[in-house]
Amino acid sequence: MTAYLQETDIIDFSNKEVYALAMDLASGCDTDEQIAKNCFEYVRDEIRHSGDHKDNITTYKASDVLKYRTGWCYAKAFLLAALLRVNGIPTGFTYQRLSCSEYKDDIYCLHGLNYIYLKEHGWYRVDARGNKEGVDAQFMPPVEKLAFELGEHEFDLSENLAEPLAVVVETLKKYNTYDEMICHFPDVEI
Repeated sequence: MTAYLQETDIIDFSNKEVYALAMDLASGCDTDEQIAKNCFEYVRDEIRHSGDHKDNITTYKASDVLKYRTGWCYAKAFLLAALLRVNGIPTGFTYQRLSCSEYKDDIYCLHGLNYIYLKEHGWYRVDARGNKEGVDAQFMPPVEKLAFELGEHEFDLSENLAEPLAVVVETLKKYNTYDEMICHFPDVEI
């Protein structure tokens, strides 16, 4: 589990603001499940999804996601991992390959999620991308309620990774604006 609790340059939970928020969200909680729910709902509801709001900033470090209060699904997953890991809750990364036709026709891209280890339930996937009409991700262990149901030609990448995929991090670092991101979403070969 050690790898799923590590701090990295991207999962920078020793940042003063990230650490303070993590402690605040855990305050008064008796279980890892309560802490995880508070952190999940904060990231889902209080951090804007860059694509939904057409924000012209691309964040990738957890501290920047919190500072600018925006991030693509991948970056929101980084912030959630930071908040959970600093509270001793092992957190990993996983992906779905989905149609991204809401941004551009006939393209597919990766969608970023988290795996959380809950003492009572084991590994549990959550999707903190943010809700909107037609999207209703919830925290209801052991039931997964992710943002999207898989459609034709869409699939889950089943790995639970301790670190985000390199292609995701490279994309977030390279493309800074909304228009750049929608033309260069990270993807994997089928």
